[in-house]
Amino acid sequence: MRLKNDGMQRNAIPAVVQALLAALLFGVSTPISKFFLGEIEPVPLVAFLYLGSGIGLAIFQIIQRDKQPENTEASLKRSDIGWLTGAVLTGGVIAPIILLFSLRDTPGAIASLLLNFEGVATTLIAASIFKEAVSRRAWLAIIVITAASILLSVMPDEDWGISLSAVGVLVACFFWGVDNNFTRNISSKNPVSIVMIKGFAAGTFSLFLAIILGNQLPDWTTIIKAMLLGSLSYGLSITLFIRAMRGLGAARTSALYGTAPLAGVTLSFVLLNESGSSLFLIALLLMIVGAVLLVYEEHHHSHMHEAVVHEHWHQHDDDHHLHHHDDLKPVRAHSHEHKHDQQEHTHHHMPDIHHRHTHNSDE
Repeated sequence: MRLKNDGMQRNAIPAVVQALLAALLFGVSTPISKFFLGEIEPVPLVAFLYLGSGIGLAIFQIIQRDKQPENTEASLKRSDIGWLTGAVLTGGVIAPIILLFSLRDTPGAIASLLLNFEGVATTLIAASIFKEAVSRRAWLAIIVITAASILLSVMPDEDWGISLSAVGVLVACFFWGVDNNFTRNISSKNPVSIVMIKGFAAGTFSLFLAIILGNQLPDWTTIIKAMLLGSLSYGLSITLFIRAMRGLGAARTSALYGTAPLAGVTLSFVLLNESGSSLFLIALLLMIVGAVLLVYEEHHHSHMHEAVVHEHWHQHDDDHHLHHHDDLKPVRAHSHEHKHDQQEHTHHHMPDIHHRHTHNSDE
């Protein structure tokens, strides 16, 4: 069976928009967080950013439940706990603490662009460990973004030529890459629940760590501001990121997420009065090229879907969800356990939750 070729799969377009919105929301967090570091130490700032994301999403979930009592998202199960725990530790505790310590000595604009390495780390881990398919075009985007990250980490005025604070940002990106791949494996479940749990767990851990380290807590005004930032740049942003991974996979979603620094760089120039060097401008151009390569990627071949029973958010608007409902309710977004029969066809697709198959070297 061959489906119509329309360039990028139609159902991937919403995922692309979600990834870009997630990038925009997260991108502004880096220069604003650097601005906060004048009033609050790194560890408590991480705590209030994540607590803000957890509280914000908890309020949203309560409101959403009152307005729409039907369950439209799959719930987390016991088998998901391991992946969620790993995501909380790597992406909710280790990575942000390393990042915020590194931000003390790294210009906001440079740090914003270095955060593109998160996409590179995510892709390398997805391809090498989780066997996610990555095309030649995607690998070219990775090389371009890596080159930009190297340009930004080279500091000729330093004794060793490399800024340790810049290296710290790259290390934080690696741990976020691990987090993204852990989260990819549970991306079919309710993203609000995933991010809410991550927010409360990571925020609580970091708050206790701040108390143990003897860090001074800021006034309530600063706390509230940090939590508001966290609710948008961590809570809403990561929720959109998880939704995007359903349709694009970890590698491509993270690559699109690499546009986040564009918003961060712009805000850094406005808030922090920073200016860019020639290396900065070259790196910025490379980042844009890398992102564009991913947006216009096409991928199609004959592939086999094995029979499977699973649960996730879906609509009956594609060839993968043609099952019927006995209650004959109107077709709308919903979640329930359903079966996919074995199927072979050809069409444009991304490594979404239905296309995580292996590839031959020529595909």
